[in-house]
Amino acid sequence: MPTAKKRPRTYDPARTRTAVLAQFGNVRTAVAALTPEQLELPTRLGAWTVRELVAHIGMALTAIERALALPQPPKQDAVLLDWPFATSANSAAIDDFSRRLGKEHPDLDTYLAGIEQHLTEQLDTHPGTRLLATNVGALPLDDYLVTRAVELVVHTDDLNAALPGLDIPYDRQALAACTRLLADALAVKAPGGSTEVRIPPYAVVQCVEGPRHTRGTPPNVVETDPLTWLRLATGRTSWQDAVGEAKVSASGERADLGGLLPLMS
Repeated sequence: MPTAKKRPRTYDPARTRTAVLAQFGNVRTAVAALTPEQLELPTRLGAWTVRELVAHIGMALTAIERALALPQPPKQDAVLLDWPFATSANSAAIDDFSRRLGKEHPDLDTYLAGIEQHLTEQLDTHPGTRLLATNVGALPLDDYLVTRAVELVVHTDDLNAALPGLDIPYDRQALAACTRLLADALAVKAPGGSTEVRIPPYAVVQCVEGPRHTRGTPPNVVETDPLTWLRLATGRTSWQDAVGEAKVSASGERADLGGLLPLMS
């Protein structure tokens, strides 16, 4: 697992909490209007249906409740940027859990409403410094909420892809957190200063070993939009396709990021 060496980016806890609740609210509003037929449609996530994807989104947030029910770890032993590289470790268990939840909760609106209520109560009760035992190690609640924002944004995009015309909106702060965390993960995976990756308006990072530029336009530049970036970083689209469709501009001999992506799955 790559390890962060640079000073980590910080996230405003109040904004992160508001963003998580706002994006979950966007999902809940959209899901309430889906028909039974729409809930059984396929998604781009293997064999998951829309119903199972929605159940998984709920599971991603109830992970907070499950962690709070456990004893608090004695000390923090992980950092936020460890998380993107650990997401595939429990993929089989997550798949089983999501399918089971989809069957156990035929009324998804009621299921999501309960999660929203409990989550709001938990965030009002527990300080952001409260340590949680997560899949990557012990993290503060405030840091773990950033990962929940990423989960919500990525899976909102999955829902929009499965149901053209649904157009669930993206909370600006949630999308910003997702973009920044995944951009920083690239800089951790490929440390260096030869290539500048721009994802306006949210993030700019330098990465890839090689000559570091000190002024002016760097010799190697990659630029894309936030949604294309999250799709690249999570394997929803390939580097070749994004470049071929002009979703990414890449100039310079070290601007090909295809071998570094995806960062998480």
